[in-house]
Amino acid sequence: MENVRRYRALASLCRQQAAYRPLQTWELLGQAEHFEHLAEIELKAHFHACNGHRDKDAAATAAWEAPAAA
Repeated sequence: MENVRRYRALASLCRQQAAYRPLQTWELLGQAEHFEHLAEIELKAHFHACNGHRDKDAAATAAWEAPAAA
């Protein structure tokens, strides 16, 4: 999650710089979009990992409880 904060901070800095550097606006906005994309990838990976562990735990619990229900 620390990488997400860093990427978002870098994207914010790029957008701020774009406001003050008209000749580099499009390049800086492109960099900001790139950093936001990296943040999104990090978030997806984080939640996928969290959900993957939860899904495995739920499957293990269901397998454990199934014989007791029968």
